Amino acid sequence: MALAENHLQKRIGYRFNDPKLLTRALTHRSLHSKHNERLEFLGDSVLGLAVAQSVFLHFPLEEEGQLTRIRARLVNKGTLARIARRFNLGDSLHLGESAARSGGADRASILADALEALIGAVFLEAGFEQAAAVVAVLLMEEFADLGSGLAVKDAKTALQEHLQKNGLPLPCYRVMRQIGEPHRPEFQVECVVTGADHAYSGRGESRKAAEQAAAHNAYADLRGKSTANEC
Repeated sequence: MALAENHLQKRIGYRFNDPKLLTRALTHRSLHSKHNERLEFLGDSVLGLAVAQSVFLHFPLEEEGQLTRIRARLVNKGTLARIARRFNLGDSLHLGESAARSGGADRASILADALEALIGAVFLEAGFEQAAAVVAVLLMEEFADLGSGLAVKDAKTALQEHLQKNGLPLPCYRVMRQIGEPHRPEFQVECVVTGADHAYSGRGESRKAAEQAAAHNAYADLRGKSTANEC
């Protein structure tokens, strides 16, 4: 676990002076009472402010409503879980036995909460400027997507428009499985696109959120291939 935490710190570009604070940020309540929920509460606000500041500076001509939509796209739980998976955050999580057995290390809600707690821990130890720098690293790919319009548009809408532009039929979404507790389920949805060599998977705390995640993955991949073909 220590090796995974070291790797995580290298990837986010920040090394904790207090290793116990990092461990606290990565500890789920299923393990013991010294869990990460208070840090998650703090990190949620720090993340919101850091993203709002970046969006405000990057889009000087946009109105308040559009800025709000962009920020919401960047800080929603589905986006945070996707980022957490990209940084292999699940490898560093400290989970109780039951949560670990039920796949908690890859559950969207647990990953998103831990990512917020991690940001909160950085803020607590090093202040807002350092926390904002970590947020910039974590959301680098998402900010790059802003240039493609993906983060501004609804992902399903963006995918639909891309397929129609290329004369392809609309995608098909189907629920593959539902896991987690009844009051906090997680859905896995598959997005099938005609002509693609594989289906695209997405996860979320609702079927709609999972469909959006699957559409995001499909659109990002298909748009990337279209761009490559144009070169």
